[in-house]
Amino acid sequence: MTENAANTAAQQAIEKDYRWNFLVNSLDGASFWFGMSFMSSTIILPLFVSHFTSNPILIGLIPFLATGGVLIPQLFVANAVERAPLKKFFPVNIGLFTERLPLILMAPATYFLATSQPLWALACFLLLYAWHCIGAGLIVVGWQDLIAKVIPVDRRGRFFGITNFVGNGTGILGALALPFILARYGFPMAYVISFVIASSLIFLSWVFLSLTREPAVPSSKPAVSQFDYFRSLPAILRQDANFRMYLLSQIVFSVSGMAVGFLVVYTVTNWHMPDSEAGGFTVVLQIGLALANLFFGFLSDHKGHKLSLEICMALSALSLVMAILAPSPWWFFPIFFLRGAVNAGTFISGISIVYEFTDAENRATYIGLANTLPGIAGAIAPLIGGWLAGVVGYQPMFILSAAIGVASWALLRFGVREPRHEPSVPGFSRSIAND
Repeated sequence: MTENAANTAAQQAIEKDYRWNFLVNSLDGASFWFGMSFMSSTIILPLFVSHFTSNPILIGLIPFLATGGVLIPQLFVANAVERAPLKKFFPVNIGLFTERLPLILMAPATYFLATSQPLWALACFLLLYAWHCIGAGLIVVGWQDLIAKVIPVDRRGRFFGITNFVGNGTGILGALALPFILARYGFPMAYVISFVIASSLIFLSWVFLSLTREPAVPSSKPAVSQFDYFRSLPAILRQDANFRMYLLSQIVFSVSGMAVGFLVVYTVTNWHMPDSEAGGFTVVLQIGLALANLFFGFLSDHKGHKLSLEICMALSALSLVMAILAPSPWWFFPIFFLRGAVNAGTFISGISIVYEFTDAENRATYIGLANTLPGIAGAIAPLIGGWLAGVVGYQPMFILSAAIGVASWALLRFGVREPRHEPSVPGFSRSIAND
């Protein structure tokens, strides 16, 4: 069978199994995000760590790992993913051990160590969370390439929107249960229960993901060493000026995220809120996520992902301005609603817009570049934020973060052209219609 015939057969198989793949991958995403509502890196995990330490740099390790651990490794596996005939191997075969297993171990580690050996409990938690985040970074390029392969380009926005709407919609139920769990069981049992529920749902999501039907499509690109692969990357950035400017906007936006992981800690320490009340922020975070997933999913399909990202950057800066001006902790309910909306839109369009800068052959490399380079900035940002919070306080750090967020919006708004309507860059064609 010729290469063209093989590709045609693969496209026919993808279209034939589209409904099945939409279903099982929607169930994967829905159960994954439902599970993650019980261990939100924005609210629940910083609260958990604050029981062991008040050091803002140690608390800043949560957003550091959530961002850097997931994003930085991606470029290092893109070469292998790009040439793999089956993308499913990475999130399913490898991801079971690198991403899901450490979450299962969090509950017993907390149960046995949190009271008797608090320093060991904190160390084990940070180790397991680092294992999970870095493990996710090792497989997420394969997962994104799998989704781009089995979900046609004109249906990806609604796929992510509907999937995350269901996941975050059920996550609202979890978020409603969290204040009760925190008030009823206290520390540490409330967190043990949350980790058990989260890891169970996230393992269930892996089961749904493993049911994806993916045709093998051999790559026509010759195998190259990792060294030669990295040497080829600057050529992409030199030739694709629009993608280069997009990366710059995302790097700056990642730096503006220095404040996000400290919002709930600032609220709790400034107004002396108990965990059960602060846990209520998870409800509005999930509502923001659920509603915004539907909104940005359909908006991006019809108007493009660039517009969605512009709106998210503006909302992000607005939420930080509100935090700066907040006269009471109740202001943080709409703030976390906006944070949920920002998370939803940047997830949907931050993933999907990258597909539109390139073709299928170079897709994994573009994904790796788009995630790893901003990921380095995003990993360092919360550590800088933690240091600034310790030196000058939370509010000045929030002001700086908001200003940087406005700069990232301006770069994207005025410096990046909608890639959906851009002509091909020589050597890096964008055959989106046939993707």
